[in-house]
Amino acid sequence: MRPPIHIHLARSAGFCFGVRRAIRMAHELARKKQSVRMLGELVHNETVIRELEAAGIRKIRRLARNTNGILLLRAHGASRELINRARRCGYRIADATCPMVREIHRIVRRMDRRGDRIIVIGDRQHDEVQGIIGQIRRKALVIDAPGHIPWKAIRRIHRAAIVVQSTQNLDRVTPIVAALKAAIPRIVFFNTICRPTRMKQEEIKILPRHNDIMIVIGSRTSANTRRLYEISRSLNPRTHWIQSAHEINRRWMKGIRTVGITAGASTPESATQAVIARIRELSRLSAKVHSTSAK
Repeated sequence: MRPPIHIHLARSAGFCFGVRRAIRMAHELARKKQSVRMLGELVHNETVIRELEAAGIRKIRRLARNTNGILLLRAHGASRELINRARRCGYRIADATCPMVREIHRIVRRMDRRGDRIIVIGDRQHDEVQGIIGQIRRKALVIDAPGHIPWKAIRRIHRAAIVVQSTQNLDRVTPIVAALKAAIPRIVFFNTICRPTRMKQEEIKILPRHNDIMIVIGSRTSANTRRLYEISRSLNPRTHWIQSAHEINRRWMKGIRTVGITAGASTPESATQAVIARIRELSRLSAKVHSTSAK
């Protein structure tokens, strides 16, 4: 009889503080039987959104006149223009923006008033980045990779402030910052990658080295989950990105002794536990679960 599969679950797996806070706010509003709308997804996870809709919160694609409704701002934040437009439409605002993202907004507004050109390192089309650049009137520069630095525009900048999308990979951010510091005479860098993201990334740099396979759980629309997958895959080619336990392939379990698991910041605990249960089922033995961390 072969030994049981050992499952190593990252301590940081699953909801971060900002996501947990946003979901709690949503359910509190729903319990009050108020007319609540969310423009797009509150957080990037389909299971969570289905649960919110079942609780009575309606997802909308565009703002329309609503004199008796509440607009729940997503955890990723929103532009000032969108908030003003919502108020003009008659909505009251319930702000579920992650406090750490809100701090980035404050930095951007302060440095813009000081006269610094704002540079955001992040995914241009991501909700959080759109919310950040939407805090100021002057156009901000968005850079998503070292090879995409707009040098023609950069050479015209004499003073700048850099902020980072809160879920970025610091290893990708560092070379961009170094290049900008060498090109812009007066520059200040704010490392606004949030603490939960740093913890998740520290663990994902260790787990893949010590497990036969890695499973990363989270939505395909989740930027922080994608980065966890990319880091893990670079260290362990047998890394699999899944959204639910149903996607686990029996062949992955063949001949392995250890499985490392982590989950994105918007992934509910129920999804992680379902994955663990499925691995136990496929192993045909009592897989042992260990909680692990980067320390």
